[in-house]
Amino acid sequence: MSTDLDPAERWELVDAIVDETVAYDETRESLPEVLGKLTVDPWIGLPFAVTVLYGIWAFFGAVAGFFTDGYFVPIFDEYWLPFLQDAFPWEGSWLYFILVGDPAATNSFEAFGMFTSGLFVAVGVVLPAVFALYFIIVILEDSGYMARLAVLLDTLFHRIGLHGYSIVPMVLSFGCNVPGVAATRNLESEKQRFMMMTLLSVFIPCGAQLGIMLALIPQYTGYILVYLLVGFFVVGAVLNRILPGSSPELITDIPPLREPKLPNVTTKLWLRLRGFLTTAVPFVLLGVGLINVLYLGGAIEWLATSLEPVLTGWFGVPKETVPALIAGFLRKDLAVAQLTGVGMTPFQLVMSVVMVSIYFPCVATFAMLLKEGRASGGMARTLGGAIAVLGVTLFVWGGLLHLIGKLLGVA
Repeated sequence: MSTDLDPAERWELVDAIVDETVAYDETRESLPEVLGKLTVDPWIGLPFAVTVLYGIWAFFGAVAGFFTDGYFVPIFDEYWLPFLQDAFPWEGSWLYFILVGDPAATNSFEAFGMFTSGLFVAVGVVLPAVFALYFIIVILEDSGYMARLAVLLDTLFHRIGLHGYSIVPMVLSFGCNVPGVAATRNLESEKQRFMMMTLLSVFIPCGAQLGIMLALIPQYTGYILVYLLVGFFVVGAVLNRILPGSSPELITDIPPLREPKLPNVTTKLWLRLRGFLTTAVPFVLLGVGLINVLYLGGAIEWLATSLEPVLTGWFGVPKETVPALIAGFLRKDLAVAQLTGVGMTPFQLVMSVVMVSIYFPCVATFAMLLKEGRASGGMARTLGGAIAVLGVTLFVWGGLLHLIGKLLGVA
């Protein structure tokens, strides 16, 4: 190139070279790129997110119900339970009661033995739910949609110190609290994880409990759910103010939408399921054994008598709710079913179901709280803090509902 050219002539030469060597072509956005933009647009993304969340919940319930009702219930009730009742020695002894349960039980759900109800709850009920959870989470992560869902709902949860990723454990907890608690690992800070685990354990009823409520007390289910969801956000706002720690803003890359890869899905799914089987299942079995020991030692009857003044005076429910509350530590749907068999007024029934929902997590959720607390390096602190919040919430929120009933003249 000649150095005698002036700047204008040089640019003309550059343009000429570009025209000779560069080819221009119009490009169109691919379908994943178009969908990726639409899913973060509030006007289109929010209705789409509602559809996705409903699909998640429907898939979760379908998969869990398919395996539990279609396979595990027949296996445990028709083969495993009769085999144990016939083969296990020392029928009528305390060891038989703890390990096998009621010798006259016709299904594993009501047997209350470690090897009957314990295994059925852990393997037949919780494992399918956990499998469905982990499968959904892996698909959402690998497809790139999880980040979009979090961005869309971030404003709502930010008001109580959480962020948009909180919607996933919340929705999944309506199927089962165990996978909901496990999904809190998506949250960033220890404060947020603790808040979400506690709020899920207190205020979100699982799918099995909802099913029993809709079947036995459909006329009251809506009132109960509204009261619990209001409590979720009110108590969440209080915890955000009083708990130390940070609640970081949601800062996340939004990856392109893409097709999930089978090797990624299967590897992540297996690793997470293996962790559940080796950690949570033993706690479920131990929890069932502990409840049986309490029954044998007469602690249940003692608790019913001792707690009667508190139950009737502060909560407005009869002492006959104690066995259901204890059973709720195993399965809250069983507890609700037991409550409907106790002679109570409509308000007492609503009050009792609310108490079952908020008083303590079921044994499977309790095991997952232990697991997640240990994973974060503070098992004792996580569990102790959760129990403290549970106790305060039970008395304040339960007492408030009783007061509302008195003011309305229905208690």
